[in-house]
Amino acid sequence: MLETLQVIWFILWALLWAVYFVLDGFDLGLGSLLPFIGSNEEERRIMYNAAGPFWDGNEVWLISAGGVTFAAFPKVYAVMFSALYAPLLVLLFALIFRAVSFEFRGKVESGVWRGFWDLVHFLSNLVPALLLGVTFANLFMGIPIDGEGVFHGTLMGLVNGYSIAGAIFFLVMFMLHGSLWLAIKSQGELQTRAVASATLLWPVMLILLVAFLVLTFFNTDLFNNYWSNPLLLLLPVVALAGLLGVRCMLRRGQLWKAWMCSAVYIIGVTFFGVMGMFPRMLISSVDPTATLTAFNASSSELTLKIMLGVALVMVPIVLLYQFWVYRLFSHSLSAEDLKDEHAY
Repeated sequence: MLETLQVIWFILWALLWAVYFVLDGFDLGLGSLLPFIGSNEEERRIMYNAAGPFWDGNEVWLISAGGVTFAAFPKVYAVMFSALYAPLLVLLFALIFRAVSFEFRGKVESGVWRGFWDLVHFLSNLVPALLLGVTFANLFMGIPIDGEGVFHGTLMGLVNGYSIAGAIFFLVMFMLHGSLWLAIKSQGELQTRAVASATLLWPVMLILLVAFLVLTFFNTDLFNNYWSNPLLLLLPVVALAGLLGVRCMLRRGQLWKAWMCSAVYIIGVTFFGVMGMFPRMLISSVDPTATLTAFNASSSELTLKIMLGVALVMVPIVLLYQFWVYRLFSHSLSAEDLKDEHAY
């Protein structure tokens, strides 16, 4: 029973990260595109308000992923947040400044003031997108931890060719996702520019996908699980189908379907990486016996049972609430919407 629960929670752990990447991914991508798509004040405000009702709720899934790591796999949480303390702290501060940029930008009627917070907003979305790519690339490749969970590397040691490729891959993936969201939420020239951006980013994403898969083959052992369990090859197939679906739906002008295909792509990519690690969660690059897995780093059977019961009740409630929010604010934005007192 314990082993079954450990597998279930490993899959849920992967799912929470995938949901976070899908939902906050478009926020990160949208903010990273701000200097390149928003050509005037009205368009920049529309970009802010395209994420406005959603960004804080989307971050709940990051907290959930961290909370599940802490409760279901406490050893993984302890070692991960110790070894990757610096990049995770930078990620946290970036997300804090992103929240501040939403609230402070409109407090003073000054072009300099707004320009400063636009820069803060851009950087506080760009940096997390890059850091998430660096972090997960290092998790796939392995980090230098010993049997006591002590990290023997340096911050700069986390920056290598493969992690840089991961950072660029994540950034473009989020920018594609964000440009599709902006296309849904905008009108006129801004929508045309957003569609053009998505169309331009799509082949770049395809090239990066192939390149990252090749680099993953040579820098990690993630493919071993796929050779031994061919059924898992459905995951990269699903991811590729989602990416091809983006292109197909863009050509048809079906923007919501294009965004949903992008979501499928992100979920497929996330599960491809995490299931390639299974059952490992923190791979030691210096001592294979020090690797933390879903089986040697989990909480007790009772804890996992209680958590599963809570998750089965609370997660559907959260999903229903978010579905309601997205449905409520599903309309595209115009200049009239910016006159609302609650608009950013």
